[in-house]
Amino acid sequence: MAPVTIAVMGAGLIGRRHAAHIAAEPSVRLAAIIDPAPAGREVAAEYGVPCYPDFASIPAGQRPDGGIVATPNQLHVENGLELVAAGIPALVEKPIADSIDGARRLVEAAERAAVPLLVGHHRRHNPMIRKAREVIESGRLGRVLTLSGQFWIMKPDDYFDVSWRREEGAGPILVNLIHDIDLLRYLCGEIVEVQAFSSNAVRGNPAEETAVALLRFESGALGTVSASDSVVAPWSWEMTTGENPAYPQQDQGCYQIGGTHGSLAIPQLEWWSNPDKRSWWEPLRRERIPFVPEDPLRAQIRHFGKVIRGEETPLVSGREGLATLGVIDAVKRAARAGGLVRPSGLAAG
Repeated sequence: MAPVTIAVMGAGLIGRRHAAHIAAEPSVRLAAIIDPAPAGREVAAEYGVPCYPDFASIPAGQRPDGGIVATPNQLHVENGLELVAAGIPALVEKPIADSIDGARRLVEAAERAAVPLLVGHHRRHNPMIRKAREVIESGRLGRVLTLSGQFWIMKPDDYFDVSWRREEGAGPILVNLIHDIDLLRYLCGEIVEVQAFSSNAVRGNPAEETAVALLRFESGALGTVSASDSVVAPWSWEMTTGENPAYPQQDQGCYQIGGTHGSLAIPQLEWWSNPDKRSWWEPLRRERIPFVPEDPLRAQIRHFGKVIRGEETPLVSGREGLATLGVIDAVKRAARAGGLVRPSGLAAG
């Protein structure tokens, strides 16, 4: 079977990673880079493909089978709608949009046109996360009652030399915590109520640097998540999973999920339980659950190719991306105004 062709819109850091994974995956082929900046021409030359300043510049007969939107957040809806209007399946990087209204507009347009729309919450493609979901759904934890997640990391001062990283919307809630929220939704179900606080006490930028949120899940489970880009610590997905070699991997955890019959630590995939009677007086058994690692970005590309060919349905659909963005929006609203906030994103379906 001939590989499907995929164009990458945006030649920034994540666009380059997508291009590299497409080039390494036999089931797909890089068709073009779409970016008006010199970086676009550089990446296109590296892979020997055409470079176009925008989607409209691609000749009709050379349009790709699929497109990845890796442009700045504020362009996701515009670029996604271009692909949908052309009938081309789209994988839009997270967040799906920079607003709930924009995300809803893109999702509904794709549904009307019956064009597959995927969102780049690539961590769901990590075999470790797929195995964790399998463990939870198997009932080995019993009824899940509580969970916690942490994103604690230190972004160096020069990270903020780029002006947009200091502005509202560039803090760890939207940039980083959205990944954790998406995984907790995937593992434990819909989040229906949120309370939150945020702070910018250290750098004083318009963007927050620390946030804490309380989550109520549709199942009745309760959770806490915290995020800070101003803490020297080993407890984050980035520092514990080894997913991105740019971060020095630590032998620590970032999520804990607790149930009536056991608990699960991630990313170690350690299942803790009582061998016999459930009691704090009884010994605890620790079992490490095996899985076969794989780069989730490459797995996502392979999946996208199968969606384009009609062999699979999207693991992270546009509605899933919208629902996750709705929770993040609720966290930000709760942090600003206080009180209890219900996510406004459409329920996934």
